[in-house]
Amino acid sequence: MRVMIDKILRILNEEIVPAEGCTEPIALAYIGSKLTSILGGVPEKIEIALSGNLIKNVKSVKIPNSEGMVGIEASVALGTILGDSKKELMVISNVDKSRLNEVKEYLDNKKVVATKIDGDVKLHMRATGVLGQDTVTIEIKDYHTNIVKIEKNGEIIKGASCDEVVTGDMMTDKSFLTVELIHDLAKTIDLDLIAPIFEKVIAYNSAIANEGLKNDYGISMGKSLYEGMQEGVYGKDLKNKIVSFASAGSDARMNGCSMPVMTTSGSGNQGMSASLPVIKYCEEKGLTHEQLIRGLFFSHLTTIHIKSNVGRLSAYCGVVCAGGGVAGALAFLDGMPLDRIDAAIETTLATLSGMLCDGAKSSCATKIASSIGMAFDSYYLSKKKKNFEYGEGIVGKDVEATLANVKVLAHEGLRQTDEVILEIMLNN
Repeated sequence: MRVMIDKILRILNEEIVPAEGCTEPIALAYIGSKLTSILGGVPEKIEIALSGNLIKNVKSVKIPNSEGMVGIEASVALGTILGDSKKELMVISNVDKSRLNEVKEYLDNKKVVATKIDGDVKLHMRATGVLGQDTVTIEIKDYHTNIVKIEKNGEIIKGASCDEVVTGDMMTDKSFLTVELIHDLAKTIDLDLIAPIFEKVIAYNSAIANEGLKNDYGISMGKSLYEGMQEGVYGKDLKNKIVSFASAGSDARMNGCSMPVMTTSGSGNQGMSASLPVIKYCEEKGLTHEQLIRGLFFSHLTTIHIKSNVGRLSAYCGVVCAGGGVAGALAFLDGMPLDRIDAAIETTLATLSGMLCDGAKSSCATKIASSIGMAFDSYYLSKKKKNFEYGEGIVGKDVEATLANVKVLAHEGLRQTDEVILEIMLNN
């Protein structure tokens, strides 16, 4: 059992990490900052090639601490000139805004040239920077800071430290995860082992959600719903409260707010979606702090389990995975048996699995609202012993079979959809 617990803790520490800004533009800022670090100065020019899914998620989202900049070139340039690669996904958390004119000049002079990488790897980027007589190429695959290759002047750099070069194979295997295992661990795991992780989740993600409720960001889905509750347009019920809280965080994050979040499965939106509804539910229900931590453990680890079937980047919207995790967590916190928890997860996934990812932007907040609203409905339906039956759509003979069907849908069914979405976005 100790070996199992150690693996679970490794997964949590790998997948639930702090990040400032949408993780895809931040990953581009990170690779730019690494070029500067290895070259010993800002490159005279940079060529960045990236996969279609990265292009999709960088195209429209605002970069924090940039005064509203968007896009591939701006992300790379900001990290290259003002980033700190040692901070990884917090790479541009403390930029000197008085130097943003240097970034704008770098962009005006077309120092960054972007192209598309063709291939099956959904998260893939390769950046080459030149400074004087030196040329450095850095390649990242599968995970946002997963550097698989550093080459300088034609030679592979050998002495890179483990925290600088992490291959996908070094990530902890998740194939052993099941909803039943997660359920059992959520009830029994030593609270002291998981509390430090989820205390950060509560603090970081609640702070940005409250920011989104107070100020206008993007479409202001969360704030508008909250105001509608005060005005009597919407009822002040538990469902609307958790939906408002969750979507407000995304409103802020997708529209340039510089506050950090705790991510899940490489995504801040998934991290907020998996946590904020559980936090608000426990607050409204008056549940104990221990119940909150255990509920967050269930929600995040279930989200990780579902997302590991889907893949890091896909046309399958990632907050649907979090919706499944939340539906199960609410049922878990309500004391429902495992079969009803499974049903809540399956109803969410069977309803929402057609929701598509068309890039990171303001609409992520509205998709979170839809996902978390359905998660709450699925939880309540399951409490009433209502659920879909085996064979209805993608519903399998049990929850793990349904997750296997989600995997086929995401990888095979939506492959061409992903290409069509990217083509539409590039031609807009």
